[in-house]
Order: sequence, then structure tokens, then C-alpha cells
Amino acid sequence: MESYAKNEKKATKMRITGAEAVIHCLLAEGVDVLYGYPGGAIMPVYDELYKFQKELHHVLTRHEQGAVHAAQGYARSSGRVGVAMATSGPGATNLVTGIADAQIDSTPIVCITGQVASHLLGSDAFQETDIVGISTPVTKWSYQVTNAEELPEVMAKAFYIAKSGRPGPVLIDITKNAQFQEFEYSYKQCKGVRSYKAKPQPEPGSIEAAAKLINSSQKPFIVWGQGVILGSAEAELKSVIEKAGIPSSSTVLGLSALESDHPLYVGMVGMHGNYAPNLLTNECDVLIAIGMRFDDRVTGNLETYAKQAKVVHFDIDPAEIDKNVKTEVAVLGDVKQTLASLLPLLEDREHKGWHDQFKTLHQQEMEQVIQGDLYPSKPGLTMGEAVDAVNKASGGRAIVVSDVGQHQMFACRYAQFKQSRSNITSGGLGTMGFALPAAIGAQMGAPNRPVVAVIGDGGYQMTIQELGTILQTQIPVKIMVLNNDFLGMVRQWQQLFFDKRYASTELINPDFIKIAEAYQIDSKRVDKRADLQSAVDEMMASDKAYFLEVIIEKEDNVFPMIPTGASVSDCRLS
Repeated sequence: MESYAKNEKKATKMRITGAEAVIHCLLAEGVDVLYGYPGGAIMPVYDELYKFQKELHHVLTRHEQGAVHAAQGYARSSGRVGVAMATSGPGATNLVTGIADAQIDSTPIVCITGQVASHLLGSDAFQETDIVGISTPVTKWSYQVTNAEELPEVMAKAFYIAKSGRPGPVLIDITKNAQFQEFEYSYKQCKGVRSYKAKPQPEPGSIEAAAKLINSSQKPFIVWGQGVILGSAEAELKSVIEKAGIPSSSTVLGLSALESDHPLYVGMVGMHGNYAPNLLTNECDVLIAIGMRFDDRVTGNLETYAKQAKVVHFDIDPAEIDKNVKTEVAVLGDVKQTLASLLPLLEDREHKGWHDQFKTLHQQEMEQVIQGDLYPSKPGLTMGEAVDAVNKASGGRAIVVSDVGQHQMFACRYAQFKQSRSNITSGGLGTMGFALPAAIGAQMGAPNRPVVAVIGDGGYQMTIQELGTILQTQIPVKIMVLNNDFLGMVRQWQQLFFDKRYASTELINPDFIKIAEAYQIDSKRVDKRADLQSAVDEMMASDKAYFLEVIIEKEDNVFPMIPTGASVSDCRLS
């Protein structure tokens, strides 16, 4: 792809169709794989794609939602822009869930959709839908191309916007006549867009003010988010934490930016995060937020969140500053640069007494929650021990792709990470059905790393058809379904807050093993503790796709838990 891109930069103008231009633009941007599903309005592009099969690998998913989630997984594991393609009407609207997911989780993807011919726009033609109008609220940018001559500039702009600054999804809708139209093609990569500042410059003195607050603090606390990973600032984060000796915690999406066993890492914050960082958020004197957006699942009740603390917020997006939590010092800019500028201004500190408070609370959680999750005395298997079995088999080096629900929180709490970009999940939107197609994309984005999809039996069935994509591509992704015959997270809430009225949450499931076998995927079911580790070891050792069903205790709950609307200080251990 690199050689093609270099040649493309030097290429003179050539007369080609809009459909062929789409392929040339993708190749010029270094795209080597895209996910999609053909149809009438995008057929000219697919016809040209057929001629470039060696240069550009197309993965035929079994549903357009699978295509966009796969593009997300690819982007999250590789750090590159993911690409999805679909036809007009229902093909385009089936992308919207993944686009919205990518928007709230800041995932760089470009989605290309076909559209009816220009003269039919607004006529309710067959499979016509205003996808630009529909997608505008959940994209960084959406644009409809009606003239082929626009394509090179629009495509270049799409990739620039998707990957620059705070990343996100872009949608380009191309009318069918523009795909057939011939024009003089030449391509120039986009380096900037007027009025769009991808990397804002810090306010003068903001880094010095941040350092002054941190150096004078007695109980500083860092919470970092995915912005550290998106900004490739893992090394800078680690240096800051170690020099200043600050207890540090991660959001769900920030997990793996720092290795899980780092001595200054005190766990995950949030509704099902760890006990100590949640409680002590309301005791720190300086709260340093790095690349995170103060989501409600992190803050709980904003009226009681960290009111005693002075807040320092490092972020690339000005819209996040003071949006939810009032800051004392805002440091705008690329977090890799701002943390590097902060480091020499920080004093060497240890904060031993402050760390001891975290250790005391952690011990309470260990005794009341963690011990029972990882080393249970009850006969049924737990989700925690299933996730821990993956840790033991992979040495903490697997990419863990989780869906949404109880299993997701168990995966985020107990998966061990040795390197960045190892935790991939649907965060802000909470999209059930995300994990299976996202794991396919993640495996293609990081082909030399083991990828394990940890999925609940509910979410698994939302995109189970993507087993067909695995059959066709032979992607060696590992699938571990934690089956409790329930929509587990909803059932947990019904148990705790609705007097065990399990309304529409119990599932009658099919034989998942037979389904896996139908797709020619090696499979096994385990329901006994004595067999769990060997089954996981067998799955991880396979050089092919593998499906493992783990039968879980029906009423296995995830704790700690902050009830909706409660303060982080109200974090419950049971």
C-alpha cells in the first residue's frame, strides 16, 4: 500500500469513472482492507473493486452492521482508519448503529454508501434514504457526492477528518450517476481544513498552572481515558505517573494504556469499577483527568462528584472542557505533547500515606468481591474466573474484545493487559452485538496477536451471522460465550431494584455448539471448574477460529456497583 500511495502522489491526471476513483482514493490513503455488503446503488464501485482484489482486500460481512463494527475493531487494534461500504436505503441505515458507536467512542472510520441517481433524489425512489440527514448528528462529517469531479477532494478530506484531532466517523454518500461519470482524476492528500483545528494549542501558562497544582497537592489522583491511546501518549502517561508518584485509574476505554500490574495503577473507575478509586475520587485534593470526558458512568451524580478537588483536565477537544465537570485548569492540545511538556515541571513525589488508603480499600474489595469472582466456593462457574483463565493462557497479551453487559464489566475488571490497544469494547453507546464483528476486524488489524471475543449469550445472537464471515475468511479469532441463559445485566438490575421481576430477560437459547459446527468452527462446551483452564488453553493454542461456550452461574452478579444517580461515594460491594 505504501508504494501505491507514493506512486499515486506522483501520478498525472487520468480519465476514469467515479467508481474507479473511489478505489484509487482508498489505495492512495493506504487502505488495504475494507468491510462491506454490495447492492444496486453501490454496484459500480464493487465492479471496479473486483479489478483490484490483490491490492485491496474486501471482506464480505453478513450484515452491514457487521461491516461497520468490523471496521471499528480494525481501527481500534491497528490505530488506522477503518473503512466500511454499503448500498443505499437499508444498507446505509444498517450502518448507523456502528457509526453512532464510533462517534461517541472516537473511532476513526470512513463509511461509503451508494445512493440513487441525482435526478431521483427526493422522489422516494427504490432504496432511497437521506443517509446524510440521518447520519449528520452521529458523524464528524457527512457529505453527498453528486458529481464525480468532487470525489478526490472529498475522499481526501474524509480521511483527514476521520483520523485527525479527536478521531471519529465520516460518511460519504455517492449518487449512482457520479459513480458512472468520467472525469480527469488526480489525488492530493488533505493536510488541513479551513476552520477545523485538529490540534488546538494550549492556553499560555496552562501547563505551568497544572504543574503547580499537582506539585502542591497532598492527595493527587489521575483518571485517564482513551485519549491517551488515541494520542499514542502511553509512554508520556507512564512517565508522569511514575515521576509524580500519583495513584492512577482508567476509564473502561482507557484500559491497557498502562500495564494492569503497574504498582501505581489502582484500578478502573465507573459504575462497576474498583472500590478504592471510586470512593477516593471524593477525597482527592487534585483530580487530573487525561483524555477522558467525564461520562456519567464514571461520575455518578455530578452534584456530589469530586467537589472537594481542584480539577485539571488535559484534552484535545475544547467541547469537553467544563461540559460536565468544572475545571480549575484546562490544558488543551495533543496529550502526547502536553504531557511531555508537563513532565519536566513535576516534582519527584511518593505520596505513601495516600497510596495506603487505596491499598486498604482494595483489600476490602479483594475479600468481599474479587476472591469470590476469581476463586469461588460455589459450584457454578463465574464470569470472572473464565476471564482469568484467558489471562493465564495468554499471559495478558491477548486483545480482548467484549460485547455489552455483565460479561463486559467482568472482562474490563479482570482481563490483564501487557500492551496498549488490548481492550476493545463498545463504551459510550453500549452496543450489544458489537463484539463478534469487531473481533474479526481487530484480528485483521493486529494479525500477529491473539484476539479473544468475550460475549454474553444475548449479545452473541445479535450478530451471530458473522460466523459466516469467519467461515469465508478463515480469520483465527477466538470466541468465548459466557452463557447464563439471561440478559444478565438487565436481570441484575431487576434482581436489585425490581424485586426479582425478571421481565423478558430469560433466554431460551439454541445449541451454540451445533451452530459453530455448521460454520466449520472448532468448538467445545465447558460447565465444570476442573475443565475450564484446559478448555481455554486448547482454544488459545488453536491456529484457527475456535468457539468455547462456558456455562455460567445463572445469578452471577457484577460488583462493586454504583446505583444509577448515586454518588461515587455510594459504591456498593454487594
